[in-house]
Amino acid sequence: MIGEQVLPPTSRQVQPNVVVAVLALGGIVVSLMQTLVIPLLPELPGLLGASKADTAWVITATLLASAVATPVVGRLGDMYGKRRMLLISLVLLVLGSVVAALSYSLVPMLVARAVQGLAAGVIPLGISIMRDELPADRLGSATAMMSASLGVGGALGLPAAAFLAERSDWHVLFWTSAALGVLVLVAVLFFVPESAVRSGGRFDLVGALGLSVALVCLLLAVSKSSELSAGTTAGLFGVAAVVLLVWGWWELRSRQPLVDLRTTARPQVLLTNVASAIFAFAMFAMSLVLPQILQLPAATGHGLGQSLFATGLVLVPSGLVMMAMAPVSARITTARGPKATLIVGALVVAAGYGLGVFLMSAVWQLVVVSAVIGAGIGLAYGAMPALIMGAVPASETAAANSFNTLMRAIGTSVSSAVAGAVLAHVAVPGSFHLIMALGAATALLAGGVAAFLPGPSRR
Repeated sequence: MIGEQVLPPTSRQVQPNVVVAVLALGGIVVSLMQTLVIPLLPELPGLLGASKADTAWVITATLLASAVATPVVGRLGDMYGKRRMLLISLVLLVLGSVVAALSYSLVPMLVARAVQGLAAGVIPLGISIMRDELPADRLGSATAMMSASLGVGGALGLPAAAFLAERSDWHVLFWTSAALGVLVLVAVLFFVPESAVRSGGRFDLVGALGLSVALVCLLLAVSKSSELSAGTTAGLFGVAAVVLLVWGWWELRSRQPLVDLRTTARPQVLLTNVASAIFAFAMFAMSLVLPQILQLPAATGHGLGQSLFATGLVLVPSGLVMMAMAPVSARITTARGPKATLIVGALVVAAGYGLGVFLMSAVWQLVVVSAVIGAGIGLAYGAMPALIMGAVPASETAAANSFNTLMRAIGTSVSSAVAGAVLAHVAVPGSFHLIMALGAATALLAGGVAAFLPGPSRR
């Protein structure tokens, strides 16, 4: 890797509170975009004139584009400017939203959702900008809030999207996404300075293509395993494994790799990424189980008969608690180190799922369960950027945070596939209890992995 470059500082006065607010809003808008179509899923076949299997690609297209874009955008941010890549990501979000708002058939909608997915790098880029621009005493709470924005946007976006979908034309959802994207874009232009820290160098196109092929094959095998034949699924896994091996060989030989595997192999980075993937599995389990419990007809004896809008409102407290935990996460990290914060967060999430095994017969019980899980997510997600940034140089911050975000995405994809298999093969309500127990177990496993992290860094 070539040496870190520090450009002359800009003359713009940095306003920490404004920078944090703008970047966190950007994270919320991007995560909201990912949940925007959930209320529309049952209606998409009729709205787009396509089969249910084909319209499921509206979700998959965003997932694949996000996975490919996140590490690439992070590396480009380190090389050419984090704010510049943040602005490009927001432009893509707006463009994808406008195309979706103008879509009446499947193909343009898939293109639009893929373009929206290319904006997934906003959160790791925002965290990296914070590292470069904020004073040290503000960094912990700010990055915790930015990291938690992923869950906050999802929790707040579902009821908002359901409300709009029930009371207006469905295209309004995407016009709203475009308007919010423009708002954040303008705010970044006016209030977020460009970082003076850059790595420079030449972009690793071969590494980017190799990682993209491996990720697409892996995520297709995981997310579409129920729809593909056993041979096709095994073939995709095999291709992903082979390409990843070749990609790793290439990255270790490259002077300017897309992902510095030697840095990624450091215990603090490696174990944080492993814990992140496991923890994301636990986080996403709540999003899959609680809505089903809430929306199943009460006559079945297993559901609470709530509307989609009411279901979204039940999940809102979890998002608010995540945001409220950001300063708490920072205080624990300051006092005990990010390792302790991650372990505490994992234990709180496990406790929330433990409650969920027994409390799922009333709306208030699910509010409590989701709020407890949300508190643990807020604590843990606040610690992850601190762990990553404590082990990598400033010139690699965006790439390292982007890779961590990618590991979370892989964890949520595996969670979705496992939960789907459980729901398909285990009788209700046993499937709900089993997924809650799996959520608790994986949270404890993430905490166990975190226990092997090195102590507070002296870098």
